[in-house]
Amino acid sequence: MKKPKRAGAAKAKKGRKTSAGRSKAAPRLTKRPAKPPRRDASDDDGVKDTVRATIRGLRTKLKEAQRRVAELEAAADTDFLLEIPNRRGFERELARAIAYMKRYRASGALIVLDVDRLKPINDSFGHGAGDEVLKAIAATLTRQVRASDVVGRLGGDEFALLLWNLSGTDAKAKAVAFEQAVDELSFVFRGQHVTAGASAGVALLGAQSDPGRALEEADAAMYVRKAQRRHEPRIRLVGS
Repeated sequence: MKKPKRAGAAKAKKGRKTSAGRSKAAPRLTKRPAKPPRRDASDDDGVKDTVRATIRGLRTKLKEAQRRVAELEAAADTDFLLEIPNRRGFERELARAIAYMKRYRASGALIVLDVDRLKPINDSFGHGAGDEVLKAIAATLTRQVRASDVVGRLGGDEFALLLWNLSGTDAKAKAVAFEQAVDELSFVFRGQHVTAGASAGVALLGAQSDPGRALEEADAAMYVRKAQRRHEPRIRLVGS
């Protein structure tokens, strides 16, 4: 019976050692998360500079795009040969003018001018000669109007002029002056002197005007005037 007691004592002693070993073991520590690196003030300044540079670049691109759009819009309204408003551009200016007249009770005149002998010039000397005639006529008309007036090309050999603050009498006198100025132009093609001519019709503008009807009225008056001028010589070709 003594041997069992010794075995029990041994087991008790072993248990005491195990408990003591556990009590002496170091406690487990919880690892703290690493702190993020501290941002330097110079880093923030660098980011701000980058953002500012990006914004400046975008603004520059926007201005360039707006400038390009304006150029394209202007080109769409301008006659590429004569550098004056084409039909689209002139009709826009006419509509704006009439809207202004309706609001402020202003007045003006619309003159449609057709070159009388451009086709014979083109047939005899080529379209390059006709282009030179058109350029000279556009320059002549532009010199005889005010800065507030508008000279445009409706197409082919037909011009239109928007003139401000003219009475009916003054507008008709101005149309005659335009005809005379074009009649006096002289050109030399292939050693020959050439003259053109022009017929002008007038429509008065006011608060009750409509852009489309005004153009029709001036155009009809121009054809009446052209019929009156048919007795004049066609194209004069005189050897130099």
